[in-house]
Amino acid sequence: MRAVIENTPRLGGRLRAPSSKSFSHRAIIAATLCRETTRIIAPLDCDDVSATLRACRMLGARVEERRNEVSITGPVKLRAPSKGIDCGESASTLRFLTPVAALAQGRTVILSGPQLLRRPVGPLVAALRKLGVDCVSSAGYPPVIVDGGELAGGVTSIRGDVSSQFVTGLLLAAPLAEAQTEIKVTTRLESRPYASLTLDVLRSHEIVVETTRGLRHFVVPGKQRYKPAVHTIPGDYSSASFLMAAAVLTGSSIIIENLVPNQPDSMIMSLLRQMGTRIEEADNQVQVEAKAEAGGRKENERLTGIEVDARDIPDLVPVIAAVGCRALGETRIVGAKRLRIKESNRLSSLGQELKKFGANVTEDDDSLTVEAPSTLVGTRVDSHGDHRIAMACSVLGLVSKGTTEVENAECVSKSYPKFYEDLMHLGGRVSVR
Repeated sequence: MRAVIENTPRLGGRLRAPSSKSFSHRAIIAATLCRETTRIIAPLDCDDVSATLRACRMLGARVEERRNEVSITGPVKLRAPSKGIDCGESASTLRFLTPVAALAQGRTVILSGPQLLRRPVGPLVAALRKLGVDCVSSAGYPPVIVDGGELAGGVTSIRGDVSSQFVTGLLLAAPLAEAQTEIKVTTRLESRPYASLTLDVLRSHEIVVETTRGLRHFVVPGKQRYKPAVHTIPGDYSSASFLMAAAVLTGSSIIIENLVPNQPDSMIMSLLRQMGTRIEEADNQVQVEAKAEAGGRKENERLTGIEVDARDIPDLVPVIAAVGCRALGETRIVGAKRLRIKESNRLSSLGQELKKFGANVTEDDDSLTVEAPSTLVGTRVDSHGDHRIAMACSVLGLVSKGTTEVENAECVSKSYPKFYEDLMHLGGRVSVR
C-alpha cells in the first residue's frame, strides 16, 4: 500500500485516540493466567494485539469477542499447543509469552515473522534458565523453544537497557511459580513507565510484587492466584502523538479524546510544550492549540529545537524528530541506541528518510540530531516496514511542498490501523492506493 499526502494548510476537529497497545497486551495475558473470567473493554484491534490473542487461545484460554469488548477465561493449567505459536511481528507477544510458556505443560515453540527475527530475546532466555527453565533460542533470537510444566522460582538477573519487555514477561509469569522469585535488574531499567504499567495490571488482579523505587529489584511471592478484573483500556499516547504532531506542524487546533493522564509516553505533551506549543488537558482529553497564519507559523511563533533523553520514551523518537524538521535550532535526541533493534534500525532508517525531505540529520551510535531546512520538500519515502517511520513521514508530508508518497504504508496496521482514516477525518489531504 502507498499513502499519498498533499500539503495541507490546516487541520481541525476532534477524534478518539486508539486504545493502548501496551495495556491491551498486558491485560490479555494477565486474563489468560486467571482461571476466572476477566473483561477487557475497548482493547486495541491491531496486528500485534491479534497475535497475543491468538497465542493465548493456543495456550488454552477461552476468548469471547464482542463489539468493543473481549472476555477471557484462563485454563486451570496452560498446555503447550501442538503447533508453533506465531507471534507475527509483535515483540511484546514474543517476550511476554516466553516466560508464560514455562508454565505450560509440554514443549512450546514460539515463532516469529521475518522482521522479528532481528529482535533479541537472548537475555530473557538466559534469565529463565537461571530459574531452572529448559529453554533455548536461535543464537539469542527467535524462534524460542520452552519445555514447560512449572516454574520453580528462585533468583535471576537481567539487563534493563535492552528491553523492559523482558522484565514484564518475568513479572507476568512469576506469581504462579512454586516459590518466591527474585529479579535483579543489572543496569538502569529503560522504558520504566511500561514496567510501571505492568505492575498496575498485576495489582488489578490482586497480585503482590515488592519492588524498589528505581525498579531495579523485584520480589514476587510464589503460588499466587490471579483474581478476575475488569480492564478498560485507555488511549495510546504513542499513537496519538502523531496526531498531535500533525496539528503542531500545520499550526492547527484539534482535540483528542480518551487520553488518561500518567500513561506511558504521555511525556509527549511536555516535550511539545517545550518546543513552543500550547497543550491543554482536562476530562481525559487533550487539546492541541497551535496558532498559525495561512502558509505557516508567524516568525515569533516558530517551534524551537530541544534536547530529549529517549531512554524511557523510545517510541516518541520518530515523532519528535519529525517536529524537529520545522523547529529553529537543533533537535537532539540522546539515549536512543535501542532504536537500532526495533522494527527496523529505526535510528538509521529515520535519518535516511528525513534527509529526503531536506532536513539536515546526523547520527551516532546513541543519538540523532535534526536541523530544519528552510523548506520541506515532498518526496517518496520508504517506511522500512516500520509503523512509526511511516506515520512520522506522513505527518511531515502535510507541511511539505508538493506531494509525499510513503511506500509500504500498510505497516501502520501493526499499532494504528485507522491512522490514515483519522488524518483524513481531521482534514488531511491524504489518500491510500
